[in-house]
Amino acid sequence: MHRVNLFIPDSIIKSVLEIQFREINAADYPFLREMLYQAVFVPPGHEPYDKSIIDLPEISKYIEGWNDSRDFGILCYNQEEQLGAIWGRLFTIHNKGYGFVDAETPELTMAVISDFRNHGIGTRLMQRFLQQARKKGYHSVSLSVDMRNRAFDFYKRMGFIIVEETNGSATMKKQL
Repeated sequence: MHRVNLFIPDSIIKSVLEIQFREINAADYPFLREMLYQAVFVPPGHEPYDKSIIDLPEISKYIEGWNDSRDFGILCYNQEEQLGAIWGRLFTIHNKGYGFVDAETPELTMAVISDFRNHGIGTRLMQRFLQQARKKGYHSVSLSVDMRNRAFDFYKRMGFIIVEETNGSATMKKQL
C-alpha cells in the first residue's frame, strides 16, 4: 500500500472553517487589545509599531473601560480560535476618536487576524455589526482609515462614504 501526501492549500482549509459569531463582552478585553493592535495601519515599507502603541490615550480609548450596556460588537471564531472582531463605541465632542462625526454615531474598529484575511470574514463581520447597530437604534456608523490601507476600498464597497479627508486619512460614514 502506498501513501499519498496531499498538499491542501491554506485557502481551501480556511474556506471550510466553521466560522461562528457572537457578541463581544468585557471578558473579551485581551482579544480586543490584540485586534486594536492589528487595526493600526502600518504604511508599506515601515516596520510594525511596538505593541505599546495601543497604550497611547488616543488609541487605548477604543477599548479601555468597555461597558457591555453601551459598547457593542461582534467577535468571530472557529471552534476555540478567535479570528477577528468589529466593535463600536460612542465618543464625545470633548473626547473624539479619529473617525468622530457626532456624539450619536458609533465609531467602529475592525480587524481580522492576518492569516484569515481575504476569506470573507471581514464582510460577514461588517454585515452582522451593521445589523446590530440598526437593532440598537443607530442611524449611522463612522470610522477612520488611512487611504493607503487596503481596508479603504473594502469600506467603500460596504457603502461607507468619505465625509472628511485629512493628511491622507478619511473619515467615513455609512447611513443605516
